[in-house]
Amino acid sequence: MKKKRLLAYLISATGALLFLIVVINFSIYAAVRSYISTSVESLPQAEAVLIPGAAVFGRGNLTDIFEDRVDTAISLYRLGKVSKFLVSGDNSTVSHNEVNPVRKYLLREGIPDEDIFLDHAGFDTYSTMYRARDVFHVSSVIISTQSFHLSRAVFLARSLGINAYGIPADNRSVALKNYIRESLASEKALLDLVTHRKPKYLGDVIPIRGDGRNYP
Repeated sequence: MKKKRLLAYLISATGALLFLIVVINFSIYAAVRSYISTSVESLPQAEAVLIPGAAVFGRGNLTDIFEDRVDTAISLYRLGKVSKFLVSGDNSTVSHNEVNPVRKYLLREGIPDEDIFLDHAGFDTYSTMYRARDVFHVSSVIISTQSFHLSRAVFLARSLGINAYGIPADNRSVALKNYIRESLASEKALLDLVTHRKPKYLGDVIPIRGDGRNYP
């Protein structure tokens, strides 16, 4: 009987946990869906397009996911929806740099260097949005990332006081594992907001309205 009660408890607890995950993810999606558009033309103008970090290959080439984010951001810039790029990513070690390869890619595409800003300490989505507000003083932004990540990114940005919109960078198919991993990341996002977690690094203010060439 004890084993049966324990099994029943585990099943009930697992079911409750899964239900909570579904509710949180749906709530985040519902809260921001009106701020997300698949049409570049329908988005409002903003100060900057924010490109969240993603993996890069060993030689510094962008992965498909990262390249799609950058290409979508470029389309926003060329249509005049934004005037600056904020590229965020993990540059925690000399050998791991997610942002400089994007800068080189943008320069090859003819983007002026002064319009490119790099956030080397965007270790996660919450830190990226927090630093966008407090370090780069971004007040309005369009976030360019894949659908599996976009709702959480826009939700975090708006919860932190940024007038944020989003456009899905779904130029290519994305592995199912990304959607599964994302479904678990929403709970951490809420916890970060509730606890007012501060990013590991903040540092000097780098105003997005300035000249990106003045900052490394």
